[in-house]
Amino acid sequence: MRFVIWLLLLFVVAVVAATALGTNDGLASFYWGTWRLDMSLNLFLLLLLGSCVALVTLIQALRSLSTLPERARQWRLARRDRSAQLALREALSQYFGGRYARAEKSAQRALAIQADTPDLTQDNEFSVLAHLLYAGSAHRLQDRVRRDSHLERALLLARRSSSAKSAEEGAHLLAAEWALDDRDAPRALKLLAALPAGIARRTHALRLKLQATRLGQHPAEALKTARLLAKHQGFSKVAAVGLLRSLAFESLDTAHDMDQLRQVWAQFDPADRRDAFVASRAASRAAQLGHPQDGRIWLRPYWDAMDSYSPEDRTAVAQGLVACVAGLESDWLPTLERSAQSFPRDSAVALAVGSGFAERQLWGKARQKLEQAAQDESLDGTSRCRAWVSLARLAEHNADEAFAARCYRAAATCVL
Repeated sequence: MRFVIWLLLLFVVAVVAATALGTNDGLASFYWGTWRLDMSLNLFLLLLLGSCVALVTLIQALRSLSTLPERARQWRLARRDRSAQLALREALSQYFGGRYARAEKSAQRALAIQADTPDLTQDNEFSVLAHLLYAGSAHRLQDRVRRDSHLERALLLARRSSSAKSAEEGAHLLAAEWALDDRDAPRALKLLAALPAGIARRTHALRLKLQATRLGQHPAEALKTARLLAKHQGFSKVAAVGLLRSLAFESLDTAHDMDQLRQVWAQFDPADRRDAFVASRAASRAAQLGHPQDGRIWLRPYWDAMDSYSPEDRTAVAQGLVACVAGLESDWLPTLERSAQSFPRDSAVALAVGSGFAERQLWGKARQKLEQAAQDESLDGTSRCRAWVSLARLAEHNADEAFAARCYRAAATCVL
């Protein structure tokens, strides 16, 4: 098809030339002293066109000849640049392939090629990436001296160039990650705190901060970070609930007096305070610190709305009340009665209600509920043990030594 098109164009040019030049009878005369030269106008035009073509060709040939050294230098520079890029790609592939010694050598070769080529030393982004690959390989090989050395060089080069800004951010995040691998939580937190606000809110940075705060035993800060990650969908819903709950437990367990515990509870997110398991853990911790009345205050909203909670939440709330039942006020009795009527077959609720009745010395009602909880094998062993011990104390109060002994033996069996 292309041959046919060129053939048609050739015919068109021939027709146009024959039409324009075939009837041209003009002459072109040139005088030089006593000399005179006559030629047809067609020949003159052809010679003029040929002279122009020859002149342009000569100029281009001279220009190509004069720029030959520069083009040769550019070719050599491009060749060395391709070699450096090839070495960097090889280092990257070896790094991801787990061949860290080879990755280190390839990164070193890329840096050497760049250092031997002055025109390539201006590419700071290339240098930063090569140093980071070298540092990452050294970190995997447990060579912290060379790792820190190349990391510092990468950061220094990144600060000199605005084009390497993203590489600088990556270097800071890598440094924080390596600090976590070294179990150096203070250094990791320091590096993460130095990040700009926009970078610190990225999911990867938040994950690193969560690991650092947990490693450094800062559960309150870890809980805030985990809450941000959950909002950014950094975890699945199930994993987020479990993680937030465990971090809340850790925060509560770090309180060594009641003032600290109240402060931790006040700093919790409203979503954490609405978690029945967290409220139960807080109430149990308050009882351990000798302030069960505070625990009951935190649990009261759950007991008032017990109908709206799942069985697992009801069990957690009931266990929390059992832990802080000492000194139970009389205004709790209507609430306990209502819960017992609403959940007559819930053994965890029965244990809590029975413990409350026993605390208020309502022995008959207490024994019925405690026996229900103690004889329910679906209840966990610790709760059943508490029910048997409470029954034993009731029997001792009624001077029934035989029944008390049986209850104590049953409690020991539950523990075993």
